[in-house]
Amino acid sequence: MFRRFATEPGLIGLDWAGFRDAEAPARRFATDGYLGSDDGRLIVDVDDEAGAAGFVSWHASGYGVAMYWEIGIALLPDWRGRGIGWRAQALLCDYLFTHTPAPRVEARTHPENIAEQKALEKAGFQREGVLRAAEFRAGQWRDGWIYGRLRGEPPTA
Repeated sequence: MFRRFATEPGLIGLDWAGFRDAEAPARRFATDGYLGSDDGRLIVDVDDEAGAAGFVSWHASGYGVAMYWEIGIALLPDWRGRGIGWRAQALLCDYLFTHTPAPRVEARTHPENIAEQKALEKAGFQREGVLRAAEFRAGQWRDGWIYGRLRGEPPTA
């Protein structure tokens, strides 16, 4: 599935940034199973019969000495719009807050991705601002929206 997201245009939605090394996901998995000290990925598994719906990811970021996590999610098209994304992101936040001392988790999305904005809000995130010209996509610089959830803030749904 990781290979598909790296090589199939449109599968990842607005986040498609061009073709990537198709073997990079296998090399990374062989190195540490996608569970590094500064980043990682986990499969979003819906049930035993359906298999993987997508994945969640996280990586360390910060300001000065303050470390926090930035998370992301990629669901296969058949699984979008079913309420899986917000739950997966809320569970990932719970996991990161339980197992690391980070005071916050961030997520970024596109202004036109209304479904992800609603999912982040259900998962307990608040929109904090606009990142102007933060992403180069489809031949032009575009704004992004940043969301944050602080330790102790529960999901809203």
